[in-house]
Amino acid sequence: MPSNVAPAALQPFKPRLCFMSYRHIRQFAMPVIAEYHDRADIELVDGVFTDALMLARERLARGQVDAFVSAGSNASVLRKGLQAPVATIQLTGFDLLQALIRARRIADRVGIVMYGQTIPELDAVKGLLNVEVQQYAYHTPADARERFEQLRREGYRVIIGSSLVVELAEECGLAGLLAYSLASVRRGIDDAIELARVARLEASRYELLHGVLDNLQEAVLAVDGLHRITAVNPPMQALLGLPAEGLLGRALEQVEPELSLQATLQRGVAERGAVLRFGQRDWIAHRTPIREQGSPVGAALMLYDARDIEAADTSLRLQQRRRQATARHDFGGLVGEAPAFQRAVQAARRFARTDLTVLLTGESGTGKELFAQAIHNESARAARPFIAVNCASFPESLLESELFGYEEGAFTGARRGGKRGLVEAAHTGTLFLDEIGDMPMALQSRLLRVLQEREVTRLGGSSAIPVDLRVIAATHQPLAERVAQRQFREDLFYRLNTLRLPLPPLRERREDIAALAVQMVQRGLGRLGVRRDAGAMLGPVLPALYSYDWPGNVRELQNICERLAVFFSAVDRPPEADCSELRAECPELFAGARGVLAPALPAATQAERVAEAMRNAGQNRLEAARLLGVSRSTLWRWLREQKAPPTA
Repeated sequence: MPSNVAPAALQPFKPRLCFMSYRHIRQFAMPVIAEYHDRADIELVDGVFTDALMLARERLARGQVDAFVSAGSNASVLRKGLQAPVATIQLTGFDLLQALIRARRIADRVGIVMYGQTIPELDAVKGLLNVEVQQYAYHTPADARERFEQLRREGYRVIIGSSLVVELAEECGLAGLLAYSLASVRRGIDDAIELARVARLEASRYELLHGVLDNLQEAVLAVDGLHRITAVNPPMQALLGLPAEGLLGRALEQVEPELSLQATLQRGVAERGAVLRFGQRDWIAHRTPIREQGSPVGAALMLYDARDIEAADTSLRLQQRRRQATARHDFGGLVGEAPAFQRAVQAARRFARTDLTVLLTGESGTGKELFAQAIHNESARAARPFIAVNCASFPESLLESELFGYEEGAFTGARRGGKRGLVEAAHTGTLFLDEIGDMPMALQSRLLRVLQEREVTRLGGSSAIPVDLRVIAATHQPLAERVAQRQFREDLFYRLNTLRLPLPPLRERREDIAALAVQMVQRGLGRLGVRRDAGAMLGPVLPALYSYDWPGNVRELQNICERLAVFFSAVDRPPEADCSELRAECPELFAGARGVLAPALPAATQAERVAEAMRNAGQNRLEAARLLGVSRSTLWRWLREQKAPPTA
């Protein structure tokens, strides 16, 4: 191949167009067609109505054309009769105005016969041009001839219209003027070139799709809206015992009723994970509707070998990572209509549009991590990692290696080859630092350098590794006070406090308690396999929920709702407000008035609740945290503040 000749795959696409028309518009369009010799190969074909359709189908069967160009009735016939791109030479108001001006030079009475419909706006124009205009529309050649004859009988000597109408006028010795302009012809050809380009891309995607289907190990087939098979890959052909030629176009119920997709076509709803026994094997069947512009036009069936799924599940469980680097929650899952909560949501949405550091503040259990995940999922980094670390749950030495990673040999027991830290794992994504107020002072300086320089150095390493990340921090601590007490670095505080988002405690959004509780209890009942109306069951309990102070906030509400779900699963009707069994299940709700507007429990009361929970849990901190409805790290902090002994 000569060096100056590009391979065929790299040469620009030159579409093959068929200009299908009457003789008059073809002759009229010749100057424009000549302009496109280097952009498209255009074949000129005289054909009308059924003849045009037959000629077009012949060319499609021989693979000679990418798109058609036509006007008026011809374009309508081609669009209805072909599964191919058809560009229409559109008649514009300006085209008709130019034609009327030309006609006015010949006569002051002008007839117009156009395909489709008349143009009411011409009634205003004819007054400006001082010309009498009579319009008619046609849909078939017989209509056109009848309308033309009517104008001729009425004495009109100049007729504006399509090629068909001009031809009729010439046969009768009248003046016939084409309504189209050369500009309209250019637009029609440009549209045809674009349609051909898009059709070529679609054809390439179709070939790619079939290439993908042919290489799938799963058995796949698709049907159209009439339940006829339109696609089938080799594994499905082998399963059905027929080649593609014997399957395509046939009704699926005739080939194999057990694989029917009729229900999917009728309901338009996907069905995933159904177990199907077929061919003496178990399959997992996924049935999915195929939609175009929102309407179902077909359906697809994919069969997964159950044995392969069992093997994959085992492998995934063995290889599952200790942490999930993804954010599961978004703003749509945040429940609450209280003004304070909605203000927080609106502010968080604004913050999500930026890449600045965010500091979430609020009591334990107010949903700081949920907000952090929602901000990440609505940001430009949504498709990137979301790495969360609780700064209060690790000893200082372990937190340092977890955050910044280490090189091989950095310390005794260091992994061979070293290990990247969570800061590196968050590269291009978001690093969420929960309980940042409890981070040891020695690590705060290292974190500050990461935020300032956007680079991290592993333990035992000497080279800095660039990182691109967004930081969201959260704390229940009053950081400004900790800065004043020299327990938190002032420069780190200002670096983190770029965008501040305080989250309201549950007692300040009591109007949301009912909606949250109903959702949580309903979810708990669902996990237990119990069908109950959570709203009805909760009715007698709502006064107690409203009056409780919720020191553990939404997390504590979740804890109590889990207990309520278990309780409701064992009864058939809503409990009475003073039900003794319910009091035994949730004693904190019935322990007496705690002052609805009280901002928090007194320290003594909190210490008493912690001590009681530890006793009831047999001094097991994890169980005590569950009973209190708070996280383990929160319980540890409370115990430290009370200088409680480090019981196991």
